[in-house]
Order: sequence, then structure tokens, then C-alpha cells
Amino acid sequence: MSALKKFISETIKDAMRAKDKLRVTTIRTILSECKKIEIDERIELDDARVLAVLDKMNKQRKDSHQQFLAAGREDLAEIEHNEIKIISEFLPAPLTDDEVGEIVKAAIAETGASSMQQMGAVMAIVKPQVQGRADMATISKQVKAQLG
Repeated sequence: MSALKKFISETIKDAMRAKDKLRVTTIRTILSECKKIEIDERIELDDARVLAVLDKMNKQRKDSHQQFLAAGREDLAEIEHNEIKIISEFLPAPLTDDEVGEIVKAAIAETGASSMQQMGAVMAIVKPQVQGRADMATISKQVKAQLG
């Protein structure tokens, strides 16, 4: 079991003892998503893959939060916001724009990329380094800016 998944499993026990229903439900959802992937693909998730699951869940909740706000459903938006906070506890600290820029520069230097046709190679190197720590749309913009 990955260290991150083990930490999440331990955290749910604390949430159960504290009788924090939203926290228990959110953490159960995280573990359920991880278990679903493990069963479907017949693998044991490592920390990088658990981070990818957390990142995806966080993004889904942010999208839902925006949609609920646009529809005037503040009650549901608040639930999504609280779930985002809980999921974010398990994600590493976000990268600053400068840190992302440095990672992108290093990836461009490593691949020797000089045009937009090589963007995929740069993104393949950058993505594992920033998973769960930066939005991929932001990364893509930085890569385009540095290559273009």
C-alpha cells in the first residue's frame, strides 16, 4: 500500500472518532475511487497514481462548485467547497508560477524542444513532476509561452 493511501486510511479513522460526517464521506469517496482503479486495472496504486486520483477529484469538485454557484445553489456549492478543502489536505503544497516556470524550462532544455510540435514531449516530462501541485491548463500555457 502506498504511503499516501495508508495516510488517507488512517485519517478516516480519526474522522470517524470525531463523528465528522462530511469528512468521513469524502475520505470514503477517495478510497473508493482508488479501490475502483485497483480492481479495474488489477494493480496496487502508488503515490503518484493516488495523487492523480486526488487531483482529478479536486478538479471535478471545483467544476461542480462553479456550476452550483452559477445556478444559485449556494447550499450545494458550500458542500463542494468543503470537499475541496478536505481533498486538498492530502495534496502536496501547490507550486508557485516561478517554480512551474523553472520546471518547464528544465523540461524544455532536457528535450531540446524548440517548437510547438515538441510540446507533447515537454508535457510528458513536466506532468509527473507537477501532478497534484499545479493545474495542467496553467502548465500548458507556460509551455506554449516558452516554446512560442
